Amino acid sequence: MKRLLILVAAGALCTPSAASAQQHSQVTPYIEASQVLTADLQNGDVLTYSTIGAGVDASVQTRRVEVQLSYQYEHAFSWDGSGDSDVHSGLARANVHVTRDVTFEAGGIATRARSDIRGIDSFFFGDNSNTSQVYSGYLGPNVATHVGVASLTALYRLGYTKVETPGFTGVPAGQPRLDYYDDATSQLAMASIGTKAGDIAPFGITLSGAGQREDAGQLDQRYQGGFLRIDIVQPVSRQLALVAGAGYEHIRISQRDPLLDANGVPVLDRNGRFVTDPGSPRRTAYETDNPIFWDAGIIWRPSPRTELEARVGRRYDSWTYTGSFSHEIGPGSGIQIGVYDNVQSFGRQLNDGLAALPTSFTSTQDPFSNNYNGCVFGTVGNAAGGCLNGIFQSIATANYRARGVNGIIAFNRGRTRYGVGAGYANRRFYAPDTGPGFTVNGVDDDAYYAQAFAARALDSVSSLEGNVYVSRYHSGIIAAPVVWTGGANASYHRSFGRLAANASVGIYWYDQQSADDVFAQAMLALGYRF
Repeated sequence: MKRLLILVAAGALCTPSAASAQQHSQVTPYIEASQVLTADLQNGDVLTYSTIGAGVDASVQTRRVEVQLSYQYEHAFSWDGSGDSDVHSGLARANVHVTRDVTFEAGGIATRARSDIRGIDSFFFGDNSNTSQVYSGYLGPNVATHVGVASLTALYRLGYTKVETPGFTGVPAGQPRLDYYDDATSQLAMASIGTKAGDIAPFGITLSGAGQREDAGQLDQRYQGGFLRIDIVQPVSRQLALVAGAGYEHIRISQRDPLLDANGVPVLDRNGRFVTDPGSPRRTAYETDNPIFWDAGIIWRPSPRTELEARVGRRYDSWTYTGSFSHEIGPGSGIQIGVYDNVQSFGRQLNDGLAALPTSFTSTQDPFSNNYNGCVFGTVGNAAGGCLNGIFQSIATANYRARGVNGIIAFNRGRTRYGVGAGYANRRFYAPDTGPGFTVNGVDDDAYYAQAFAARALDSVSSLEGNVYVSRYHSGIIAAPVVWTGGANASYHRSFGRLAANASVGIYWYDQQSADDVFAQAMLALGYRF
């Protein structure tokens, strides 16, 4: 249960003081039981199982406190002897304004994710093929204040990620064996100081810097990075400004070799992870060759509700393209698009993804798998949300250069809520190329994904909602198959006082070139909210 502290730490922020917590707070614990039918439409197999679960939904939105937490534990009892299973699923985000200048921020997630990008994508109870339970969270203070005419910002973030080992991965025979992620702890410190155009110069100027370190459990991996940069903003008109920045950066990623047996095969521990060779030297997986980087672009703000920023530059010894666009359509509705290019790991990128999510969001997880590994739609202003699909395309043990684009639209009008999210993600892996055995160094993974969500409150006691999604995954490992996954589900909810009933149906499919399948599911659930 100690892993649940990732979510509990964020949830505990719901009650920073008795006065503020009681202003506009709603905390609803519940229990729920369900009966599920799963039919394999390819071979005709049918199985059924029962579940019982408990969870809590919490929301606090006051002047000083912004918290949303949704967590559920569920246990499935199989009827055919295939084995019981447990799932933890939850998402939490919190901002607490400690003083006018200091806020405390936290976020956490518990979900299941695909382990090997070359394998099948199955999240059904009783089948943990190629899936792992993931726990991740971060916390830390933010400071935003003024020193004379200058604006000063700083933050510290402590992050932790833990991944359990998967079952059968379904990777085709002959493919190399990849390591399993264990855990990682990261620390990040950032600070910047800047002035606006006209304060001390005709242009705005900002000096910023950051330092980060991550220590991972597998093969004693270590990331160390930091940068210093200066940015200049030159207004051209009231709506348009030119921007340019340059800086110095140093990154070093290193690890040790796996222990090999007499036949040259990596030795595995009882969980299937590679054992680290204690006599191995520390090998460099990646180190910046050209530490000087630069970028330039524009900032366009045609109105207080709309902003576009686009930059092009040189970094990581190649061209880089980054940008963002946000637009507030109306109260509770907005658009967000982001283009990114940075050096990441699974744990660090997941913490960054959590930090980018709003503190008020719509829960759109699959009713059958209860996963929070797709798009999360916001409910306030232009904080439209974000998509975690690119992070969860697979659980990677190596560090990588992450490039891609995410776009999300969220509408919240009266009784109707709906949203669309889509994106593309590329990862190019860094690993030592001088060690023994297979290496992922230089290998590229690609993922394309799209998701749509809609919900409608029929009246004060009943509602309908539905999800549809599709994804395409491909690894650059030689002979790795292209994997397609997709699904659609719909649910009807009705409350009878504290009692609540749910009816859901869904259809899911995957295509792995050499294997494919289609499943249909139906569920009836009854819950009690305290």
